[in-house]
Amino acid sequence: MKKFKSNNNVVYSCKYHVVWTPKYRRPVLKDGVDVRLKDLLAQIAKEIQVDIIEVEIMPDQVHLLIEVDPQFGVHKAVKRFKGATSRYLRSEFPHLKSRIPTLWTNSYFVSTVGGAPLEVVKQYIQNQKEV
Repeated sequence: MKKFKSNNNVVYSCKYHVVWTPKYRRPVLKDGVDVRLKDLLAQIAKEIQVDIIEVEIMPDQVHLLIEVDPQFGVHKAVKRFKGATSRYLRSEFPHLKSRIPTLWTNSYFVSTVGGAPLEVVKQYIQNQKEV
């Protein structure tokens, strides 16, 4: 994997750990729903040019490690993943409509990952005038 990516305006390395859950944290991501969800996430990631580095589907949560162009943004990527997968999964698995009013909660967890430790970056910035 390359350390940095680029588009016309930005050179970047923006990796995120993202987690979200079904509504009421119901354990509905099983019995084929999990397999289909992985396929859908890969398809959507390709469409929006997001790299999925790792994915794990638990019965009651989704974990993604993704790299996102900062001009597209992690929020936009998560919104697209959740919206499209909810629509497809609820149409393909009717039991997901009867147990919960919407497939996903409105919230999600996101944390940046990778790169240098915070103290190293702070030291680098502090020492710029000395270089």
